[in-house]
Amino acid sequence: MDKPQFRYLSHPELENPVFVEGLPGFGNIGKIAAQLLIKFTHAKPFAELYAPSFPDYVIINNHGICRPPRYEFHAAQTEKKHFIILTGDAQPSLEDVMVHYELCGEILDFAEKHGCRFVVTMGGAPTPRPAEEVYVAATSQKLAVETMEKGAVIYGKGRIVGATGLLLGLAKKRGFEGICLLGATTGLETDRRASFSVFKLLMKSLGIKVKTDALEKLRRKH
Repeated sequence: MDKPQFRYLSHPELENPVFVEGLPGFGNIGKIAAQLLIKFTHAKPFAELYAPSFPDYVIINNHGICRPPRYEFHAAQTEKKHFIILTGDAQPSLEDVMVHYELCGEILDFAEKHGCRFVVTMGGAPTPRPAEEVYVAATSQKLAVETMEKGAVIYGKGRIVGATGLLLGLAKKRGFEGICLLGATTGLETDRRASFSVFKLLMKSLGIKVKTDALEKLRRKH
């Protein structure tokens, strides 16, 4: 394998889906928030992405069967919105700048092919004293202000590394709209509290109401 390769498991029918990314990173916040969304929407995997730039190890399941690292795309159809949710095992090394651009370009080609025009990326913002804040960066001032009015704090004068930042920036160049939600975390260990805060703000920003008992059920599972 000398370039990224997609493998389809099924071909769901989606209408103007929201593309949501949650990959491993600071506090593993993006990945956990994406998993919460997958469970809440009952999303099903429909495609996988393999790439030679992924780390040089294999994943072993409970039955001792191995597979290479991958990204997974899940599809969901809710009453209000359709989703494509991206999560995965690992990101390429931050030192491989060109690889990140290539991979994010492939992902956005995939999203565009399936009708996505709105992107949400999720991750962690390292801070020494996190207090459950969720920061927002956006493709426009209007979106940033709208998300701030729903409880986020503007993420100003900073950088967002990896796919979480690059996907949003490259999506804007293609004419997509989108936001990035970052949970405040020390980043020293898996931060489930910050992940849950990001998930709740994601739902609020998309206008999806989540009942308190449903939130508690998701919290207990994570």
